Amino acid sequence: MQSQAHPNVRAVQRALDDAGARDGSGRGSAVRLLPEAVHTAAAAAAALGVAVGAIANSLVFDADGKPLLVLTSGAHRVDTAGLAATLGVTHLRRATPDFVKRHTGQVIGGVAPVGHPGPLRTLVDTALEGYPELWAAGGVPQAVFPTTYAELLRITGGDPAGVA
Repeated sequence: MQSQAHPNVRAVQRALDDAGARDGSGRGSAVRLLPEAVHTAAAAAAALGVAVGAIANSLVFDADGKPLLVLTSGAHRVDTAGLAATLGVTHLRRATPDFVKRHTGQVIGGVAPVGHPGPLRTLVDTALEGYPELWAAGGVPQAVFPTTYAELLRITGGDPAGVA
């Protein structure tokens, strides 16, 4: 079930292709399947043999009822109170699984930065800039793709932000 044929993986790859996404070596960014599902940044880092900070976690928040996608380094947590103040929202909280699925078409643990049914306001953690190659989820918990900080900003239309 969790294969290249999964509709979420196809949607993510299509979004990457449409954006002309490149990995750290300049090749087209391709979704890859890992042998096992990885539901956390630590698990993804271990499976890929990279630093946990090089994992771009896709976290969906409910920001006063609207979805906010925060792509954060796996090495730290989002400061929701500070981020809410910066964004000028009253309530910023981790979204429920149903909220995430409704707005991304994907499940928690596999939410990709792209491939959603519609555009999402996106913030990209400036801490990710320190890694020459990043890894992000590919639409299901077993799928990932390589990218760079500049590419994440470009393909998501996201804004750089300090989120920790």
